[in-house]
Amino acid sequence: MFACSECGASAARWQGQCPGCGQWNTLVETVAAPPAVAGQKRFVGRGEPTGVRTLSTIEASEDQRWPTGLAEFDRALGGGLVAGGVVLIGGDPGIGKSTLLLQALAAMSRSQRVLYVSGEESGQQVAMRARRLALDTGDLGLLAEIHLERILSTLQSAQPQVAVIDSIQTLWSDQLASAPGSVAQVRECAAQLTRLAKQAGITVILVGHVTKEGALAGPRVLEHIVDTVLYFEGDTHSSFRLIRAVKNRYGAVNEIGVFAMTDRGLRGVSNPSAIFLSPYASDVPGSCILVTQEGTRPLLVEIQALVDQAHGNPRRLTVGLDAQRLAMLLAVLHRHAGIVCFDQDVFVNAVGGVRIGEPAADLAVLLAIVSSLRDRPLPGKLVVFGEIGLAGEIRPAPRGQERLREAAKLGFTRALIPEANRPRQGGAGLELIAVRRVEEAFARLRELE
Repeated sequence: MFACSECGASAARWQGQCPGCGQWNTLVETVAAPPAVAGQKRFVGRGEPTGVRTLSTIEASEDQRWPTGLAEFDRALGGGLVAGGVVLIGGDPGIGKSTLLLQALAAMSRSQRVLYVSGEESGQQVAMRARRLALDTGDLGLLAEIHLERILSTLQSAQPQVAVIDSIQTLWSDQLASAPGSVAQVRECAAQLTRLAKQAGITVILVGHVTKEGALAGPRVLEHIVDTVLYFEGDTHSSFRLIRAVKNRYGAVNEIGVFAMTDRGLRGVSNPSAIFLSPYASDVPGSCILVTQEGTRPLLVEIQALVDQAHGNPRRLTVGLDAQRLAMLLAVLHRHAGIVCFDQDVFVNAVGGVRIGEPAADLAVLLAIVSSLRDRPLPGKLVVFGEIGLAGEIRPAPRGQERLREAAKLGFTRALIPEANRPRQGGAGLELIAVRRVEEAFARLRELE
């Protein structure tokens, strides 16, 4: 049979488009599960009724958090691991998933019972990595196994508080005839482990592979059944790694943790804004400092732009930003500020490999573009944030006060912000330039030059 890698729908023959979710080229060949044994019937509605309770009578209490020993990992998780929680972490091969989890388990083994289930590496390989990282693994349990039923039996008998499954794509259950890594096996193994985690109160961390597009391999139901989904981001050629929460039932989403890869493993970066700023940013045309917000953490990121004469069709290329939004911003720049870029190549980059998805980066992108077009640097010690609408208005950004405090902490003296973000009581020691429209922003900058 052929099963969809996105939604899990099945078809008797291969088709270009999935009949379930409508995605293209997602049907993969799998082995069909054997039919049910004759005489077995599934009865619906014959169990004992479950007592219904009103929501007001249920006592709500904060879940107890277990710190992992890595502050940046705890930040991405929302404060630490929760008993009975299921965490799915994915990333490109070699980016550091196994290294991070081995470091976390080694730190937690001093106070909790932990178990590392390795399905991709042998015990000797895991021991060599731990020795290379100089980890204290005296009480860390290790199980090299890919058979789901044996893993479940071990978890029930050992009763660890935290268990890592590396990885979910290598497990297989003898209840299904399909091969390990198939849609049916991944979905069934994840469901069984989640059920055990909820019943026994074991925190389970699943490691997942990713596709060429960067999404988690397997059906999307894998993301729906877990409590937390974390993504490892970053270039494997760079020493910096970002771990981002895209789903979290126990905390805020879009929280990020920043790590630096060293010869002793991953080390948390306490001041991540420093790695996204260039030491010469204030003296170079086409550079603008943005204060972005990732979850509850404000970050200072350098936005670089290069505008050059086009030879043929003008190109618009972005790295770390939305290319479609860049085209919209260039139209606003032409219509409301009278600055023409239709015959220019425009390249925009977010320094450090960070990906910025919030619209509050609009004003910084336009200032960097105009700075490169005029070949004149922006005023020194200036930070910018603000969303730009199609009518040319500059809209406020959330958590403006926190952004200003972070900029003042790093030594910046000026801030170009939306008028609606002007604080009522002081500006955290900054000279505030509050504007309402795009043309007003450029006029105020010309006064500072």
